[in-house]
Amino acid sequence: MKRRNFIALLGGAAATWSLAANAQQVRRIGVLLGFAESDRDAQSGLALFREELRKLGWTEGRNIEMEIHAAGGDVGSIKRFAKELVALQPDLIVTSSTPATAAMLQQTRTIPVIFVEVGDPIGSGFVTSLAQPGGNVTGFTPIVGSLGGKWLEVLRDIAPRVSRVTLVFNPPTAPFVKDYLNPFRTAAASHGVDAIVGPVNDMSELESLFTAQAREPNSGFIVIPDVFTISHGAEIIGLAARWRVPAIYWSRSFTEIGGLISYGPNIPDEYQRAASYVDRILKGAKPSELPVQAPTKFEMVINLKTATALGLTVPPTLLVRADEVIE
Repeated sequence: MKRRNFIALLGGAAATWSLAANAQQVRRIGVLLGFAESDRDAQSGLALFREELRKLGWTEGRNIEMEIHAAGGDVGSIKRFAKELVALQPDLIVTSSTPATAAMLQQTRTIPVIFVEVGDPIGSGFVTSLAQPGGNVTGFTPIVGSLGGKWLEVLRDIAPRVSRVTLVFNPPTAPFVKDYLNPFRTAAASHGVDAIVGPVNDMSELESLFTAQAREPNSGFIVIPDVFTISHGAEIIGLAARWRVPAIYWSRSFTEIGGLISYGPNIPDEYQRAASYVDRILKGAKPSELPVQAPTKFEMVINLKTATALGLTVPPTLLVRADEVIE
């Protein structure tokens, strides 16, 4: 795992940060990514986060320092890094993903925590309500339950012959999947599609699921956002290509590496908006006073090369609706 500005001895790091803060008024920000630091959304999001912080007057090396740990989707690493970051006693911590936020809140209920990419902050027990989070945590959630039905509709738009759709997710990292299920099943029933729920716990189960479902005629897949599917995006896209089945994803990061189509919130935008909460908390605001915010930007991206490989002709109406078409 790549760790920026990491000092081997946590005690030494904490002491160094303390001296810097006293001498230069440097504020300390911890960042815990549930994903690999090479994740496209995380890369883009962190770049926008830093840029927005600069606009707000916060510059690394001058008045803020950031300690970034990326866990690469490994739950054990997430818990270990959460403990390490809390030991450094930063002024606030930014987390990405539900597992990263859960691990952090197990370590601290006093240090302010701002989350992004958390599916169900109420159901996960992080906040008491979106409007009034309470406690030491608030943030930005990309989950809109209606997407469960929207994904099925968009998949049928690009692959109208699909009559069986499997919703793929990893139970340990997707406790919010219930928000998608009813809209998914409702949309499937209205389109005469068989709705199949496909929980997978590891790559072996994922391969078995694709093998079993793809052998059935007119099959399609919906891959929902969780730490597992994000960390194994390339493998999932490879399985869809091997079995020549259409699949829809929630983020453009999938279509950029060969996925057929994606529709969902603009994830880097969450990181960018999180900078405003960092600014407000560093200036004295409390997380409990800052409402959890829903996504404001959605985008559709289509990969024409993948569509052609699957023998699909993308309707002109769908091309017009797309925010980007990859050729």
